[in-house]
Amino acid sequence: MTDTSKPVLTGGCQCGAVRFSVTTAPNRVSICHCRMCQKASGAPFASFADINRTDFAWTKGKPSFFRSSTIAERGYCAACGTPLSFGRIDGDRIEIMTGTFDHPDRVIPTRQFGTESRLGWVVGIANLPSQTTQQNYGPEKMATIVSYQHPDHD
Repeated sequence: MTDTSKPVLTGGCQCGAVRFSVTTAPNRVSICHCRMCQKASGAPFASFADINRTDFAWTKGKPSFFRSSTIAERGYCAACGTPLSFGRIDGDRIEIMTGTFDHPDRVIPTRQFGTESRLGWVVGIANLPSQTTQQNYGPEKMATIVSYQHPDHD
């Protein structure tokens, strides 16, 4: 990515030690249900934005990497543990975890992979009873919580 390119999307880890920018829209945004992605994300599935490495840059800090298979490595923040990326070894693209974008609502999945490992209850999530965070904790408790999370901007 050139220094003169204006970012289209930005993001980073929870503590702010690692930040990134993207200069074009992702090639694809997907959800992966495979068991490896479940374990790597600590969640029932992972969601990724597929980006050409030429359109991507780490703008603050650098992630640490775990080689999760013979063909791929996963980036994470060594300071706070946030999972950040998936990439094929020596590949020309990187897949960034959609939850790490400053505006994750702008990266909408259009495809699913690894469905052989999809948990049966995932399809019904939208139908579960739901509450906002404030409804869950109440305004009094919310007023006492101090977040140490990096803000969703540079």
